[in-house]
Amino acid sequence: MERKHIQVFGTVQGVGFRFYTQRLGNQHHVVGTVQNVEDYVDIYAQGEKENLEAFINSVIAGASPASHVTNYQVEDLDIDETLTEFKTI
Repeated sequence: MERKHIQVFGTVQGVGFRFYTQRLGNQHHVVGTVQNVEDYVDIYAQGEKENLEAFINSVIAGASPASHVTNYQVEDLDIDETLTEFKTI
């Protein structure tokens, strides 16, 4: 089990990015949150290593059809045992 903080930059607001990210989280059995922050999207995601890697790769490829990711940062975090679902904030 791993937990990551992902900051995604580019055309990621106003294009359904959070909705698609939440859907990807559910598809990949990842729990956490996604929210708009200033001019980027902030994601906290937790899951099994393989699922989390597949989720991050899908998000970076462009979670929504209208999005365009220009840059991203990934940071390791401690596991949060209280997370039970993936939700949009």
